[in-house]
Amino acid sequence: MKHSAKKVTILLCSLLLSANALAQDHFKVCWSIYAGWMPWAYAQQSDIIKKWGDKYGIDIDVVQMNDYVESMNQYTAGQFDGCTMAQMDALTIPAASGVDSTVLIVGDYSDGNDAVILKNKTDLKDIKGQNVNLVQFSVSHYLLARALDSVDMSEKDVSVINTSDADMASIASTKDVTSVVTWNPIVSEILNMPNTHNVFDSSKIPGEILDTMIVNTETLKENPDFGKALVGAWYEIMGLMQGDSANAKSIRTDMANAAETDLAGYDAQLAKTHMFYTPQSALELTNSKELFATMKHVAEFSFEHGLLGDGAPDAGVVGIQMPSGVYGDENNIKLRFDPTYMQMAADGTL
Repeated sequence: MKHSAKKVTILLCSLLLSANALAQDHFKVCWSIYAGWMPWAYAQQSDIIKKWGDKYGIDIDVVQMNDYVESMNQYTAGQFDGCTMAQMDALTIPAASGVDSTVLIVGDYSDGNDAVILKNKTDLKDIKGQNVNLVQFSVSHYLLARALDSVDMSEKDVSVINTSDADMASIASTKDVTSVVTWNPIVSEILNMPNTHNVFDSSKIPGEILDTMIVNTETLKENPDFGKALVGAWYEIMGLMQGDSANAKSIRTDMANAAETDLAGYDAQLAKTHMFYTPQSALELTNSKELFATMKHVAEFSFEHGLLGDGAPDAGVVGIQMPSGVYGDENNIKLRFDPTYMQMAADGTL
């Protein structure tokens, strides 16, 4: 789905909603199925999110969305106060649409969960001339561009076919589809099909595809307890799900069931996900100069593909605020990596 066609309507809705933003006691966040986001399913199922909400006198609904792009569109339109998304998608959908958004939690980076898959071919160079099915302008598109660059090719050498993540596995099983780019658990499902081969994945570009919880900046500013409750619940679950204890395995099994796989399948996906199980590890990346370099790269890709708005003059049209500095227009900051709440978790002050 090319999200830019919806930007005008989304922007008008979000401006009206943000103009009326007030302190509140009920919040909604959404998530979609991905290895690094399954803890949000457990947060709702286990009532851990309720426990943290009760601590701060608020209610938080954690809602599953079946279509990733639609979840981001609904967040951008103001239907949700927060949403799981990759940092590139946060830039190109809500931030580029004028919705000031904050990266509240840096949960992980993809370390093999996103992949370029070919049928009947084992070499990435064989992708030349093929139709490539992916969610257009998403991190899958970014991964494809990075993959092609690694073999001195460009998007001119392939034809991109926009495909919903909800349909990816079913269309991959058809004989006419020969190349897909997607993420887990869809990657694992497709690689179980005959004659399919992973020819490039996100382990080749570590730290570039970050998976986050994004929240509306104004909502967070007016309701800091919302941020505290989300971060508190997240790191409680991070502590519980690690390791080989019976309880940890039981929790991961619940997450696996929500992802429609089994414990072994989910653990295999986690093995390709560099989870930041502690706030300290997330802060190390968030505060780093490497993050600045990554976001510059992401912004330049987004600009080259027309994802930063019609008439955008350059890659820095949308300001991105990070602890190491601001990339882009300091007068138009719409995406913020805010370490405040992760630091509270690290300091034990939530």
